[in-house]
Amino acid sequence: MAQSLRYSLAQPYIGLSAYSVQQNDPMSFTGNQAALAGVKNAGVGVFGERRFMLSETSVYTLAGSLPTKLGNFGLVANYAGFKNFNENKIGLAYARRLGKFLDVGVQFNYYSYRIPSYATASTFNFEIGAIMHVTEKLNAGVHVYNPVAVKIAKGDEEKLAAAYKIGLGYDVSEKFFISTEIIKEEDKAVNVTGGLQYQFAKQFFAKAGFISETSSAYAGAGVCWKNLRLDITSGYHPQLGFTPGILLIMNFKKDVE
Repeated sequence: MAQSLRYSLAQPYIGLSAYSVQQNDPMSFTGNQAALAGVKNAGVGVFGERRFMLSETSVYTLAGSLPTKLGNFGLVANYAGFKNFNENKIGLAYARRLGKFLDVGVQFNYYSYRIPSYATASTFNFEIGAIMHVTEKLNAGVHVYNPVAVKIAKGDEEKLAAAYKIGLGYDVSEKFFISTEIIKEEDKAVNVTGGLQYQFAKQFFAKAGFISETSSAYAGAGVCWKNLRLDITSGYHPQLGFTPGILLIMNFKKDVE
């Protein structure tokens, strides 16, 4: 059974801070769209990784967030694969706060895959999420991806899997955050992910986490300079080896009143 684009190795790293109030960034909503409601500044980020050191299994994610008085908007694009086989997803997200304790978000996606000289198929789907601020430090959320399990092409039996997720995040302090998620994807065993982020100083921080489904781990270190942030990351699979990656985020300083 192939690994899906939706839960690629890239997603746990860039979506780790979805359940944090202190560590939220322009790409956090890729883990749960409700996290978009907590974004205060517009920003954009790009993440790329060469999975298992192979160019043919590279994955790229581009995401941006825009807060407005009518709610917050996000745009995300994924590309995985190479010229002879690739998967793509473009999503438009919207989120807003419903009172002091609850954030909700929704995202509409266009998914496609392409195999030259063989097949090309595409479909639309959606995902929704909610995050409850249980206390000032503890956040809990749910996320549902593709609940209607749409088929990839008309008249085709192949379909995108539905996935359900429960997440918890705890802001131990302004500098330290821990998070965990339980993910159930259709026709797969339950997957548990977890991670932490620690900010050593205003400019330096580190992340680390694990993925139970593949018994793999990931880690990264970052540096911030003015409105820019650069992360160098690495994942490790016990059978397939290392996955290097790089993340660049630019924040725009103007706050929405």
